Amino acid sequence: MMTNSTLLGRLAIKLFWQLSNEEYFNYINQAFAGIPKNFSGKLLEIPIGTGILSAPIYRELNNAKIIGVDHSENMLTAARENLKTLNNVELICGDVENLNFDDEFFDIVLSINGFHVFPNKKAAYNETRRVLKNSGIFCGCMYIKGQNSRTDFFVKNFCEKFGYFTPPYETLESLNEQLKILYRQVKISTVESFACFTCIK
Repeated sequence: MMTNSTLLGRLAIKLFWQLSNEEYFNYINQAFAGIPKNFSGKLLEIPIGTGILSAPIYRELNNAKIIGVDHSENMLTAARENLKTLNNVELICGDVENLNFDDEFFDIVLSINGFHVFPNKKAAYNETRRVLKNSGIFCGCMYIKGQNSRTDFFVKNFCEKFGYFTPPYETLESLNEQLKILYRQVKISTVESFACFTCIK
C-alpha cells in the first residue's frame, strides 16, 4: 500500500490516510528531505521494514554506508530481497530500545513510519539520539494523532487492533515539544496525518 504503486494501494491511501496522489509524493519527499544529495557518511534506518520506500534513495547513495535495523525477521527477509542489488546496505535484526552501536556512531538516523509502532517511545528517542553524532541529522516521518478524524479512527480500530501500531501517539504539538528537547534545530511539516521531520543534534 505505502508504495502507492497499485490501484488498490492508491485507493487505500486515499481512503484511510486521506492522501491524494500529489500529497503522497509530497509526503515521501518530505520524509527523506533530511538526507543530503551525494551523502557519503554512515546512515542508520530504524526500522528498515521491507526497505521498499528507502530503496530508490539508497540507489543514489553509492558512497554511503547504510545499516538497516528491524526487530522482525519477516521484514528483514523482504528487505533483503528489495535491497539485494545494493552492496552498501547491511541489514541487522535488533531492537530500537537497545541499539548495539557506539555513542555518536552515525551521521544520519532515519526513521520512516517507526515511532508510532515502537512500544517504548522514550527509549526509542533516547537511543536514536545517543547513536547520532553531534551535528548529525535525525529525520523521517511518523503518524500523529489529531490531524484527521477518519485516519485516527482507522488507526484505533484497525492498526492498533491487529498490533501494527502502538499507542500513545504524538500530536503535532507534543512531537514539536519532544524534538526540541532533544535537538538544537527542529523542522516539522505535515501532510494530513503524517509528520515529517528533520532535526540537527
